[in-house]
Amino acid sequence: MPAWVADGYAEYAKRLSRELPLDLVEVSAKSRDPARVNAEEGACMLAAIPKGAHVVALDGRGKAWSSEELASHLARWRMQGKDLAFLIGGADGLAPEILARADQRWSLGPATLPHMLVRIVVAEQLYRAASLLANHPYHRG
Repeated sequence: MPAWVADGYAEYAKRLSRELPLDLVEVSAKSRDPARVNAEEGACMLAAIPKGAHVVALDGRGKAWSSEELASHLARWRMQGKDLAFLIGGADGLAPEILARADQRWSLGPATLPHMLVRIVVAEQLYRAASLLANHPYHRG
């Protein structure tokens, strides 16, 4: 990943460290065959999901949430007492088995975004949601 991606993600992960610690787990396929890459990534993702976690798949066909709606979801997820796993697909999106495993599908909107940018946007939106729940002035919408 380019340094700006790591830096952007790290900034929001640092801000969230007390409220919602983030652990980034990257998976990659060994195959170079496009037909197999998606399936391999899916298998790696399934293996990386913590047992019993609430899974949110980032999917363009999912539901778009406002910042306030995400904060509401975050409050409910916290009450569940489970790990959260946000799954971001590669260039070909998420494998069907990942979408089947997901408890929810979250769309960041109709635009297609590169997966490396999505990790920053997700981290920022989680920080914004946590800020809303804490009545922090970061979100002034």
